[in-house]
Amino acid sequence: MKILLIGYGKMGKTIEQMALAKGYQIVGKIDHSNAETLQHYTAANTDVAIEFTHPEAAFGNVSYCLKNGIPVVSGSTGWLDKQQEAIALCEAQNGAFFYASNFSVGVNLFFHFNAYIAAKMQAYKEYAVSIREVHHLQKIDKPSGTGITAAEGILASYRNLDGWVADSPEEKGKLNIISEREPDVVGTHIVTYASEVDTIELGHIAHSRAGFAEGALMAAAWLLGRKGVYGMKDMLNL
Repeated sequence: MKILLIGYGKMGKTIEQMALAKGYQIVGKIDHSNAETLQHYTAANTDVAIEFTHPEAAFGNVSYCLKNGIPVVSGSTGWLDKQQEAIALCEAQNGAFFYASNFSVGVNLFFHFNAYIAAKMQAYKEYAVSIREVHHLQKIDKPSGTGITAAEGILASYRNLDGWVADSPEEKGKLNIISEREPDVVGTHIVTYASEVDTIELGHIAHSRAGFAEGALMAAAWLLGRKGVYGMKDMLNL
């Protein structure tokens, strides 16, 4: 598998190490210092692109891949306002696009259980639901994409809540997502149901980036030969 890495930060470097260990080929590494070289890559020399960049760059990178016949796996967050455009472009180009806010298998099991628990808990109005997410200091977007996906899983059952809100516990009628940034935290997400008499929590704590990188490589291999828009639920059959 010939992989183009778009984004060569912590995730890109971890993916590279794992890919090489599996015998895959890294045909290119794109970051802000050589972004113009993206134009050198096409379906002729690239099997799949794995894209982990900043919110302002993600849509352009995904668009380039789709327009040039390169299947693309994206884990960039903070650009979901353009996700529907990317989906429409993928369909128009008969391309292949795999998106996840988090590629960890464990996190996606967390999403699955989160939605299931929310469907049960919504009947118990004495429990107030909230989300807390903690990441390293370099994490730019707040809330995290994983936190937003968890919120969407809850809101599907909590029809009385009018969307989510960031760091505003005093705002009633919305699901509050608390974001914290601390040194050397890979990623922690906790959903809390609190009442006057007890508290129920569902959480996921990442110990390293290995789970995210492994999931992204799984997605890249799974996407080959497919057309359409996919996510972790499709690959994991959840």
